[in-house]
Amino acid sequence: MLSGSSAIEVNDVAKAFRLPHHRRTTIKDHLLHPFERTTFERYVALDGVTFEVKAGEFFGIIGANGSGKSTLLKIIAGIYPPNRGSVRVEGLLSPFIELGVGFNPELSARDNVRINGTLLGLTGRELSRRFDDIIAFAELEHFVDQKLKNFSSGMQLRLAFSIAIQVDFQILVLDEVLAVGDQRFQEKCFATFERFREEEKTIVFVSHDLSAMGRFCDRMLLLERGNVRSYGDPAEVLAAYAVINAA
Repeated sequence: MLSGSSAIEVNDVAKAFRLPHHRRTTIKDHLLHPFERTTFERYVALDGVTFEVKAGEFFGIIGANGSGKSTLLKIIAGIYPPNRGSVRVEGLLSPFIELGVGFNPELSARDNVRINGTLLGLTGRELSRRFDDIIAFAELEHFVDQKLKNFSSGMQLRLAFSIAIQVDFQILVLDEVLAVGDQRFQEKCFATFERFREEEKTIVFVSHDLSAMGRFCDRMLLLERGNVRSYGDPAEVLAAYAVINAA
C-alpha cells in the first residue's frame, strides 16, 4: 500500500454476516415451537478488498445493490469492524451514510441540529454561529420547529447533509446523498462538491448516479459481490461496470 499522501488505506478487508433463516419474534412463536432452532447462513459482504484513497481526491465506489458498497463505507467510518484486514484513516472523518441515523423523530429540526452537531464535534458556539446556514442550506426555514416525524425523506436528507458538511472535516464519506434529493438540491450538492475540491477535501462517494460519478471522481472502485472488479481511472471502471450490466 502507498502511504504518506494517503487519506485512507484499506488492506485485505473482509466482512461476513450471519443471516437467520427463521427468527421467533413473538411469545406465540416460542410457545408453538419451543425447541425449534434458528439456523444461520453466512453471507460474505466483502472479501479481500484492498485500495487507497489519496488525500484531496474524490474517490467513487460503484456496484450493483448488494455488492458491498455500504458495508465498506461503514467499515471505513468505524461503524463495523472488519473480520479480516485493516483500515487506516488519516484525518477527521465526517460520515453521511444512513439517512436518519442519530435523528430523533420526536424532536424538532432545531433540537436535532443541536444534538447531531454536538455528536459530530461542534461546540455550542460553533452551532450557534452556523445554525442559520444549516437551516438555509436544507431549505427548512419554515419548518425548523416542526418534529422530524412530519418531515419527508427528502427534507430529512437535506437536513442531515447540511449538518454533516458543517464539520471541519478532512474526509467526508457519502452514501447515496443524491438518491432522495430533488434536482435543485442535487445542484446545490454539486456546487458544494466544487468547493470541497477547491479546499482539497477528501471525498469518498457512493452513488448510482454514474454521470455525477464520472463528473467528480478522480479515481473509482467497482465492487462485484464483495470483490474488487476494477480500480483506478473512472472511464475504465465505468466501462467495466457497463460490461457487468450488459451480461
